[in-house]
Parts: sequence; C-alpha cells; structure tokens
Amino acid sequence: MVSPYFDFQFRVILIGDSTVGKSSLLQTFNEGKFTQVCDPTVGVDFSSRKIRLSDNKIIKLQLWDTAGQEKFKSRLFILMIDFRSITRSYYRNAVGALLVFDITNRESFSHISGWFEDAAMNMKCRSPSFILVGQKADLASAREVSVLEAECLAQRLGDYQYIETSALTGANVEQVFLLLAESVYAKMKAGIYTELGSTGEWDGIKPGYGSSPTSSQPPLRLSSRDYDGPSDQGCC
Repeated sequence: MVSPYFDFQFRVILIGDSTVGKSSLLQTFNEGKFTQVCDPTVGVDFSSRKIRLSDNKIIKLQLWDTAGQEKFKSRLFILMIDFRSITRSYYRNAVGALLVFDITNRESFSHISGWFEDAAMNMKCRSPSFILVGQKADLASAREVSVLEAECLAQRLGDYQYIETSALTGANVEQVFLLLAESVYAKMKAGIYTELGSTGEWDGIKPGYGSSPTSSQPPLRLSSRDYDGPSDQGCC
C-alpha cells in the first residue's frame, strides 16, 4: 500500500482559553463546514490535513487542539487535573501555534500573553511560528477587543500577524493555517531547524515521501486581498 504523498509534515498546536472556538476553527478547516461544538475539549484532540503552499510544496499539517480549561472534574472520580501540564508535553514537538481568543470575550484576550509565555517556554525549537487569531468574527457587533488592540499585542509578543476568523462563515479559516505553514516553511528553508531536526529527537518537522504528483489544480496562493487582515493603522 502506497502512503499518501507530502513533502513535509509540520506539527501545529492551537492554544487559548476554553470556548473561544478552537475546536470549531479546526473542524471548519478540516471538514469545510461549521459544526457546533457543545462540549469543551478534554485533554488534546488530534487531526491532520494536507495543504499546498505557494511554491507547490505539499505540507501535511498535524494539528493538536488543546484543552483550554486548566482543570476539569472527572465523571468517574472527583479529581482535579491540571491540563496545562498535559498541554506542555505537546508544546515540545510543535513548530508553530495559533494563539486563539474570542473577540467577544475580553478575558480570553487578556489570557493570551500567558498562553504565549507557556508555549515559548516549552516549545523546543528555536524561532517557532505564531499567529494571533481573533475568533468569532461573525459576532463583530458584540466585539470587546478592537483590531488595533489585538495588532498591538501581536507586535509586542514578537511582531506576529493578527488575523480574525469565523468558523461559522469560514472567513479566513483556510488562510490562517496557510499563513502559519508558509511561515514555518520559510524558516525551514533558511536552515533555522536543521540542527534540531538532525537529532531525531524532535517531531516538529518531518520529511515526507513519494514523488510529487502532477496536478491540474492551481495551488491556493495568498495575497494581501486574500483575507481581511490587520488594518494599516499604526500600533500603540
């Protein structure tokens, strides 16, 4: 049996508070349609999807959706389990992360710096890629966090991009994952991960196998008009 072709595999993690829409974002990306997620993720969910980059490289994204709640009660035992400690074990092998908050929930935005610090401290690779994601853009009328505030935070954390998405409408969902993959790929080509990858002890990036298939389908390319990106206004 011949395994499906891809050039490289990138391990990516989604982090942020519970109920900000990480699981819905992932489901829309994987399935192409919105599915209401009623129960919060407990522990970590895993999925994968292949995408084509602007230079036609095929990337398999290995996607890890982490629990946003710090603790939960087991149905069988009244145990309080610190899921951040579980999440940290997944940081180690990640090469990129989406920092997700809910634009209608200011508290989730205020926690982003903590999530970022957790990830930066525990991700093993040098210069991991991050994108700050404001979820639930379809609820803009209930916004509690301005675009400018989010852009300022993204710059303070490390001059990262800020993008608003809607799992419900699909707005910018494909683009945010593509942009993250393009960022990782650019750093990989620059040799940033070569030394770490050569040890065999890190799974953030893995080579694929097979030969590139011919395809009449053009790759999904990104330009400044492909997503409702950050404003051109200056930051604070």
